[in-house]
Amino acid sequence: MPAPDSDAATGSLRIDKWLWYARVTKSRSLAQKLATSGHVRVNRDKISSASKTIRTGDVLTVALDRRVLVLKILALGTRRGPYEEARKLYEDLSPPPPPREAPPPPPPGQREAGAGRPTKRDRRKLDALRGED
Repeated sequence: MPAPDSDAATGSLRIDKWLWYARVTKSRSLAQKLATSGHVRVNRDKISSASKTIRTGDVLTVALDRRVLVLKILALGTRRGPYEEARKLYEDLSPPPPPREAPPPPPPGQREAGAGRPTKRDRRKLDALRGED
């Protein structure tokens, strides 16, 4: 007999359960909070209920704290297994993260934070840079 929250005839599953199976969230209650908070879209439609059913082929957009996931559902899954098993439930269509820029070097004459006090040699170099005698 199929579980009460999945429909074997149509092949659908609750979104909170699928998010937990696919290891998008650490617990099912966090998946429910994510779905009800409005941070999840199914095929570009914003959802407000954790009981929204999803099917294979649907595209989910999940706004997490530091990134946005775009996932195409390939399978519904039957349990929360290891990462390798969970990775087979979806195809990641997320855009790549923007490249990280290196911090700019400190302006001439300034020392890096935490470098300590300048030595006599460092002071002489600073004086020469400033044109002081």
